[in-house]
Amino acid sequence: MNYILFDDYTRNNLLPFTFTKPVADIRFGILTIREKWERFLNCKTSSLTENYLSIKFPLRKEEKNTLINGSFCPNNILVDEIINLKTNQALVFEDSIIALHLPAADIDILFDESADNLENIESKSNPLRLQNLWDIFSKNGEALNEDFIQITKNRKSAKISNTNKLINANDIFAEEDAIIEYATLNATAGPIYIGKNAEIMEGSAIRGSFALCENATVKMNAKIYGPTTIGPYSKVGGEINNSVIFGYSNKAHDGFLGNSVIGEWCNLGADTNNSNLKNNYDEVKLWNYPTKKFIKTGMQFCGLFMGDHSKCGINTMFNTGTVVGANANIFGDGFQRNFIPSFSWGGTSGFVDYDIDKAIEVAERVYQRRNLEFTDTDKNILKYIFLLTKGFRKH
Repeated sequence: MNYILFDDYTRNNLLPFTFTKPVADIRFGILTIREKWERFLNCKTSSLTENYLSIKFPLRKEEKNTLINGSFCPNNILVDEIINLKTNQALVFEDSIIALHLPAADIDILFDESADNLENIESKSNPLRLQNLWDIFSKNGEALNEDFIQITKNRKSAKISNTNKLINANDIFAEEDAIIEYATLNATAGPIYIGKNAEIMEGSAIRGSFALCENATVKMNAKIYGPTTIGPYSKVGGEINNSVIFGYSNKAHDGFLGNSVIGEWCNLGADTNNSNLKNNYDEVKLWNYPTKKFIKTGMQFCGLFMGDHSKCGINTMFNTGTVVGANANIFGDGFQRNFIPSFSWGGTSGFVDYDIDKAIEVAERVYQRRNLEFTDTDKNILKYIFLLTKGFRKH
């Protein structure tokens, strides 16, 4: 069977992260949603996403195809339900399509009124799902726990040095070549996973649930509260609470990050801090791209959401419930705005457009530092996003 992960309406609710990737490529728990599905299905998947992303994330059609909603996470019951779908049957949950089985010629039915003619089957799996920005951190603990079970099943942790203090050691798992010395790891409230070639430096104190993905680093004397995920090749320090960093991003210095989500290729300058609680303890409102206004989150604790390639200078302060688009560059004293559009350059004293050619130059440099190529496809995606988001930049 050929499996295709598709974006539905939740894609727009999950902007700015989905400016640069399909929903399924959001890191949620230890793995991305795509990685979860590929583990459960034991095969590679392709994507049905926005046209401008389709060159980097191409669609692969075969004679028979099962389309899966990329905002849902797999579980054993759900996977069995999907595998048992017959042609022109759709698996649904709370009025949303989870999956449908179609011939190649009929894939477009997903966006067609004739989809109403499909035979709907109600899922009994109660799946975990991303529908809003804040779900990424608020549901991260559940996703992390499920990933930990899947990844460590019938496996034994690599030996962890006896210089460390381990609490509830049975729920602590380290991959080969992980480096951990003189740290405190407390898995009482949730598991702790340390990926291949990851490092936790001396003096760090970590409470689960926690995931440090491959080649990521926790710097000396960091304080991390779960549920928190640090994506691959990221570096973190200071204090972090219930946050997700997708990968290739740095919060390498002191400062607080709480109830937040940071995209890929981001950098937070030294002593960057975000507020995650309003002084009046009121419900946090957050910028929503589809409605072009701030909406209620139902959350009392809600921090910073920063899109891919965005960066901020030293001593930057972010308000409770702040959304920063893709490729913004922020600096200056005082609290920043609660919504900073993509490709904005500046801070509290005002913004101008971030020149697209200079933005691409920076992206090329940070890729080179990781021995990666920033391709023409990547450049064209940024150029498209620059034009797509122009209406939000009313400096």
